[in-house]
Amino acid sequence: MSHSEDIEDHDLGLSHDLPRIMARRGLLGLLGGVGAAAALTACGSDAGTTDSASSTTSAATGGGPGGAPPAGGAPGGDSNVTVADGEIPEETAGPYPGDGSNGPNVLTESGVVRSDITSSFGSASGVAAGVPTTVKLKIYDLNGDSITALAGAAVYLWHCDRDGYYSLYDDEISGENYLRGVQEADADGNLTFTTIFPACYSGRWPHMHFEVYESLDAATNASNKLRTSQLALPEDVCNDVYNNADGYDSSVSTFQGVSLDSDNVFSDGHSLQLATVTGSIDDGYTVTLNVPV
Repeated sequence: MSHSEDIEDHDLGLSHDLPRIMARRGLLGLLGGVGAAAALTACGSDAGTTDSASSTTSAATGGGPGGAPPAGGAPGGDSNVTVADGEIPEETAGPYPGDGSNGPNVLTESGVVRSDITSSFGSASGVAAGVPTTVKLKIYDLNGDSITALAGAAVYLWHCDRDGYYSLYDDEISGENYLRGVQEADADGNLTFTTIFPACYSGRWPHMHFEVYESLDAATNASNKLRTSQLALPEDVCNDVYNNADGYDSSVSTFQGVSLDSDNVFSDGHSLQLATVTGSIDDGYTVTLNVPV
């Protein structure tokens, strides 16, 4: 059965959760400060909820086609951050963060601040093949009884390639640093990345990782991050890409063996993490997610 079926009232995503959160806090009158339309953009529907007082997650063990950390490498970015009601959940950075918490630190490299992350930078020159994908994030500061766009925040985004490999870590592409980059939010909290649709590798639901920092200056050291989280990609879009797009053959069988309910990151609730995706294989996809922190 599709996970989009049999959706209950509490499983309708951010478009449903955010108004209720704000109503409880008396914030509906403040929405004009960040743009009501943007704040209520749907993040998709799911079979879970993250409307809880706090969220902590153990380190993920997935990564690369085999779903295992690199030899001798411990998962990076484990955290005990307490998350307020309505904020994007805190999640593990996984074993391939590239932020210095588990091996290489791409955040200190010249050229990492860029919108298009499909190609490597610096001394590397590889380009990641796959279905063109635009990622649009909107960062909010959710603080007590106020919600405002987090202007000037920085987001570090990374994910696996079309074959399920992570640059800097997996032997096949350890010399590359593509599918990693940092962007600064504008005055309305918006930022955009150009990338490719990721694979589904063993043991994990298709996803992208990201870290939120207060500013670009802070986004050079993982210890400065405000939040580590992951976005989930919708089932129908994943099925379309993996079954019909060139180069995703390995994802067909692995995707059949995972679900949001069994995923070790999203199984405890994902209503604030399931992105809205529009577009097509031919025209490319646009992934949209609101990120309250």
